[in-house]
Amino acid sequence: MRALRAGMAAVIAALFGSVVAAADKPLPEQAANALKRAVDFYAGSVAAHGGYVYRYSADLVKREGEGKTDVDTVWVQPPGTPSVGLAYVEAYERTGEKYLLDAALAAGECLLQGQYKSGGWNASIEFAPEQRVRHDYRVDTEKKKRPRNHTSFDDDKTQSALRFMMRLDQALGFKNERIHEATKFALEGVLKAQFPSGGWAQVYDVPSDAGQQPDLTANYPDDWPRKYPGGDYWVFFTLNDNAMADTIEMLLMAEKIYREPRYRQAALRGGEFLLAAQMPEPQPAWAQQYTFDMQPVWARKFEPPAISGGESQGVIATLMLLYVETGDRKFLEPIPRALDYLRNSQLADGQLARFYELKTNKPLYFTKTYELVYDDSDLPTHYGFKVSSKVDQLSRKFDELSKLSADDLAKRRERKPEPPRVTNSLEEEVRSVIAALDDRGAWVEDGKLRYHGKRDDTMRIIESSTFAENIDLLSQYLAAAKQ
Repeated sequence: MRALRAGMAAVIAALFGSVVAAADKPLPEQAANALKRAVDFYAGSVAAHGGYVYRYSADLVKREGEGKTDVDTVWVQPPGTPSVGLAYVEAYERTGEKYLLDAALAAGECLLQGQYKSGGWNASIEFAPEQRVRHDYRVDTEKKKRPRNHTSFDDDKTQSALRFMMRLDQALGFKNERIHEATKFALEGVLKAQFPSGGWAQVYDVPSDAGQQPDLTANYPDDWPRKYPGGDYWVFFTLNDNAMADTIEMLLMAEKIYREPRYRQAALRGGEFLLAAQMPEPQPAWAQQYTFDMQPVWARKFEPPAISGGESQGVIATLMLLYVETGDRKFLEPIPRALDYLRNSQLADGQLARFYELKTNKPLYFTKTYELVYDDSDLPTHYGFKVSSKVDQLSRKFDELSKLSADDLAKRRERKPEPPRVTNSLEEEVRSVIAALDDRGAWVEDGKLRYHGKRDDTMRIIESSTFAENIDLLSQYLAAAKQ
């Protein structure tokens, strides 16, 4: 017994000594070690097929994206594979550590396995043969039945994948043929999917209809159905969830990386569409989706033809971005009346309704049984029928931009982000992140799994968003410490 106690004491002393020794090391060395341990764990133990989902149980037995998944499904939609991959790339650019580039490349190779023949990606990638046969992935052989070939712009799916793939291609010096070719192929798909008006549908599998009239402007329908009519809403022009804003921003980034004027031209044509999509008085803002006749239209059963408080704010931000990029004041011209409209449409609590009835401007809501009403007392809980108002922030930014000279705008376009600096608060955050890392190299936090049922007893989870944020913090600190 005495020998056992002595042995345990020796083990405890050794462990305690190692902790003290680690804490005695300079903070940059601690941060570098923590970054390596975290990435080794995430890329080595968490990744499946090189890709990721949203969250995991602490023991990695359960996993989920926007739904319950298994090891043969990875997620594209943020904060899935592209979000983690981009965090690797940016950490590599700050530190130069090859293991980060290797982890990013594995995530890029995963996306290659889920790229559709139409060019882009959808919410997830299936690797199980019985599921994979239902999808027309580029890397697979031809299938007898027509499988799914839908590239999606919804919820930043294809755009986030492309942002990551472009940055990875750049970090690899454009020398990895598979990554480079797949990225350029996806960008060509985005260009082919753009309609003559400059807009994009939510989903595409073939090039856009070149016969669609390019010169129509937004207008009100004479009437619209008050009950959900169903139908393939995803073929129409879609602003919902900032789909078009994300596409425009991604194309501007593509032009900077590849110096290809067509990407910028497509982004500016997207801006022209946003100008044309502004509704006339009395509601000079934007809808979530439009028919090819440029009229607001139903999407899902809880998304009626209406003016959107949420998407309208996103459009305003995008128009200001395009003004900075071009210096063309036509992108500023619609903003004042849109801001005035939104300010006057704010609810009593300062929020904006997600939907305002066409022409009457009454806030629209749904009951839990999806009846369209004017009353917000029985709302479904899965969807935000009210959104935060950013009118004041947008107004301040508009006032600032509208006063800038051409030289000031040029300087803003060329301005690079400020390099990170070592501060007391940054060091405290780094110490906190290092201390939270467990023996495996995992950041485990309190939380629940959302899609495993009410009886699921998971209390501790691992989040991809937390991982990406923490390695971003550690790599920023290491870059600052080098200075």
